Amino acid sequence: MISVQHVFKSVTDATGTLDILRDIDFALHRGETVAIVGASGSGKSTLLSIVAGLDTPTRGTVHLDGVDLFAMDEDQRAALRAQKVGFVFQSFQLLGNLTALENVMLPLELAGRRDARTAATHMLQRVGLGERLNRYPKVLSGGEQQRVALARAFVVQPAVLLADEPTGSLDFATGDKVMELMFELNREQGTTLVLVTHDRSIAARCERRISMEAGRATELDAAAV
Repeated sequence: MISVQHVFKSVTDATGTLDILRDIDFALHRGETVAIVGASGSGKSTLLSIVAGLDTPTRGTVHLDGVDLFAMDEDQRAALRAQKVGFVFQSFQLLGNLTALENVMLPLELAGRRDARTAATHMLQRVGLGERLNRYPKVLSGGEQQRVALARAFVVQPAVLLADEPTGSLDFATGDKVMELMFELNREQGTTLVLVTHDRSIAARCERRISMEAGRATELDAAAV
């Protein structure tokens, strides 16, 4: 489903060249779960952005479901993301002027789905927010906002889910509940999950773990987590 092939990322400014990613190379099969772990500044989020086609590598490429992302232009990559990729972020990224229901309906409406309201309602019920459909993000708790974000990500049944520190803004108990829900939805839909986290206990729940350090990636065995 995902093939990252000898990806390098460097940036240059007046002080010189900084290597952010150095020869990243791995592949994920359909339905696999992988955690990318490492300290701040190790390149985790940059790697996730390149896997999504939101950022471009200096060298190397990424294939998503057999398609070379960087043989496409940005409009083509955006269309592919809309079809195959869901996102969950630490900061929720909900639209404040839309209700919970409208936030979840949005990607369906953009895809031209006529059943957007029904599908979004069912997904919000699935994440335990059936009584919060018409609430705006500002009156929802952090855990509720992240569940709306999960519903929005999974409602399109993405082939790939990319999650960047999804519990980083939540307390431990709420974060644990959100992660349990994420893994449940992932199993139900057979999604390929790529999860960036600094939390080793969350990483241990994934089938595979990749450690980032100074822009380099090393796959860990279970005993190393």
